[in-house]
Amino acid sequence: MDRASLDALLDAVAAGQVTPYEAAERLERLPFTDLSYAKVDTHRQLRTGLPEVVYAPGKTREQLRGITRTLLASPGGPLLITRAGPEAYHAVRDLAPEAVYSEQGRIVVLRSEAGAPIGSVGVVTAGTSDLPVAEEASVTLEAAGAKVDRITDVGVAGLHRILSVSDQIRAYDVLIVAAGMEGALPSLVGGMVACPVIAVPTSIGYGSSFGGLAALLAMLNSCAPGVAVVNIDNGFGAAVLAVRILRARTSA
Repeated sequence: MDRASLDALLDAVAAGQVTPYEAAERLERLPFTDLSYAKVDTHRQLRTGLPEVVYAPGKTREQLRGITRTLLASPGGPLLITRAGPEAYHAVRDLAPEAVYSEQGRIVVLRSEAGAPIGSVGVVTAGTSDLPVAEEASVTLEAAGAKVDRITDVGVAGLHRILSVSDQIRAYDVLIVAAGMEGALPSLVGGMVACPVIAVPTSIGYGSSFGGLAALLAMLNSCAPGVAVVNIDNGFGAAVLAVRILRARTSA
């Protein structure tokens, strides 16, 4: 349930269109629905502005279907299944005929936000190998109502590539920058733009990158102010942070 749905329900009670008993029956499903194997948080959008998101790994087909069905029954904003393989998409696609699957981003969009864009985000990748993480972020952003541009393969090994889009990256409300290896790109970008930069270390790299740890530490130690860092390969988390920044900006 989102704020608009709750307001509509209370207005209906005030107008005598819904009895207090009927309203209480509907609100009994808050703050969660207990499915025995999952307590689905149907109250989350009221608290945070976005519904609960389903993390696919480790869940059976039946569990994915049950959780998805419960979330779809509650009106509101974008519904996503993250880290989803094709089998997860096939398990739920009949529950939401409008569902879209991004194989590269490993994400299923069951429902998207309607309305005008809440702002613009540039999703920048250092290399082509970072694209799966960047696409997870991009699809999440689009489902939440942001305008997204993808700027790919502009890492610091070829400095002229990021410089060639310097005017473009200055035009966004927020930037998400995904990089593996030594993770230097967010620092460079952070010194070029005025908007918030969200850095995403990726697990791309050779042995001493330690599965993205080297990039994570480099980003945390950025000398460029205005750079925030999320966890390794967490494109989804970067997108949610960007959405919150955009919403705070438009409501100010």
